[in-house]
Formats: sequence, C-alpha cells, structure tokens
Amino acid sequence: MTPRTATTGTALAADPVRRGARPALRGRPLGARRQRRLLAWVFVAPLLIVNLLVITGPGLASVYYSFTDWDGLSTPGFVGLANYAEMLGSGAVRDALVHNLLWTLFFLVVPMSMGLVGAFLLSRLRRNQAFFRVLYFIPYVLATVVSAAVWRQLLDPDGGVGAALSTLGIPFVSDLLADVNFLGNPSLALGSVAFVNTWQWWGFLLVIFLASMQSVDPALYEAVRLDGAGPVREFWHITLPMIRPTLVFLGLMTIIWSFLVFDYVYVLTQGGPAGSTDVLSTVLYREAFENQRHGYASAVAMLLSVISAATVLGYLALRRRLRWDI
Repeated sequence: MTPRTATTGTALAADPVRRGARPALRGRPLGARRQRRLLAWVFVAPLLIVNLLVITGPGLASVYYSFTDWDGLSTPGFVGLANYAEMLGSGAVRDALVHNLLWTLFFLVVPMSMGLVGAFLLSRLRRNQAFFRVLYFIPYVLATVVSAAVWRQLLDPDGGVGAALSTLGIPFVSDLLADVNFLGNPSLALGSVAFVNTWQWWGFLLVIFLASMQSVDPALYEAVRLDGAGPVREFWHITLPMIRPTLVFLGLMTIIWSFLVFDYVYVLTQGGPAGSTDVLSTVLYREAFENQRHGYASAVAMLLSVISAATVLGYLALRRRLRWDI
C-alpha cells in the first residue's frame, strides 16, 4: 500500500458520515426513476383499462364466438371450424370480398390521384389558398349519414338530378338519363356509391397532401427550375419523392378503411340491388343483426381482421426493405 492510499483509507475510515453518504446519493436517482415509472403507469393505466374493456376484451370474445353457433341470446355451442368452412364456401362472402378489392383499387387510384394533383395545383397558388383548402375540406366534416341521405335523394331516378336533367329537352342528355337508375342498376350501383364516397374523401387527402408539400424545401424547386424543368418534372422528381412517407401512409390507411367501409354502402343501397354493392361489413351486419347468426358474423369479422393485419405487416416489411422512411 502506498502512503497516498493509506492516507486516503485512513481519512475514509475516520469519516463515517462521508462513507455512508454515497449509498444515499446513489439511491436518490433510483428512487426518482421508480417514481417516474410509477407516475407514467398511473397516466397510462386509464387508457389501458379502456383498451382492455373496449377492444381487447370484445376482440378475444369474437375469436371465441367465431367457433360457436351463438345467436346472441342462447348459450353458445361449440361448432369448431364450421363457420369458417361455410364462410369460405359462401358465394355472398366471395362476391363481397371481390367488391372490397374493387373498392380498394378504385380508392387507391382515383381519390389519391385527385388529392395529389389538386394539392400540387393548390400549392402553386399565391392567393386564396386557405379559402380553397377550407372549401375542399367541408365535405369531409359533414356527417356521413347526412351526406349519404342527401346523395340518395340526388340520385333518385324519379326526383333526383337525372330526372331534372332529362326534362331539359337536350336530346343527348335526355336520352342518356331518361331511364338511368344509379343506385338501382346492378351495373352502376357500386360505382355510384364509390363516387359519393369519393366526393367526401378526396378533399381530406388534398389537405393532407398539401400540408406535406408545404414542408418541402423551396430551394429544391428553384434548383430544378434553373435546369429548365417544368411543372410535370417538378411534381414527379421533387414533390412525389419528398412526400413519399405521407403518400405511403395514406395508401396504407386507404386499404384498411376500404375493407372496413360500411356507412355509405348501407345508407345508399344496404348491399343491393341483388348484392351488387355488398361488402364484407354489410354481410357481417346482416348475418349478425338480421339473421341472428352472431357466431358466423364473428367468423367474417375474423376475416376482416386477418386482412387488416396482413396489410399492416406487409406495409411494415416493405417500408423496412425499401427504406420508405429515409
């Protein structure tokens, strides 16, 4: 032992207060961390309880009921995979799934393109931009049931827009709209419902895309303009790459919401005529609340959950592989 070490050891031995202070100092940060964790759990606990009661609990119950013949009132009886076998062999479910796929494809192309182009054109305005932004966003804030009911009256073949235009005496328009029933024709019904939903939805996409475009560095546009680029090249080479995270996220949410669509379809057509506008949600609703087959409806709900989960997992895998966040 060197003299310096011996002196230090003697000083520590002679100062018991100093030796005992170190554990106390080390204990204070640990206690503060525990208090912070406890406080965080206190704030998070109400949300976890609500999530458990409203989402997790009913979700697990749906998994259980999908293996039963429960009618909503009597004691459920276990039937194994019978509901899933019936669902996979059901023509109504197969047609509804095809309609969901067509709906998803339509909304990934038409409203997304309208929102992108509209936002880009609006971003080039120097005046009255806020006015147009509010104007396009108004349909989205309207209650879905109210706007769907208004459009049902507008598309009524007896007193709607088509009937009014057919009385104008314009030969082409009168002949075209004389016998058109947008919601009663199986060939037009699904497209008509999608058109009404687009009327409300595309303004929301426009506002979100516009907000993302306004965060792009203006120096990038100035650089490509110096190289002689026009608006199309600006949009393709600058705007789209810079708003890619927003574009991909809204594409993901559009897919999920397209498979969960219910309100416009039910209010306008209730799945008709002849099932031409049926989607998985309307099949689920009809089986559960009209046919009192809650067990079978739970199996359809599981199909929707699997599709949504596969969509999210596919998105996460592509984002990691293609580095969409960079």
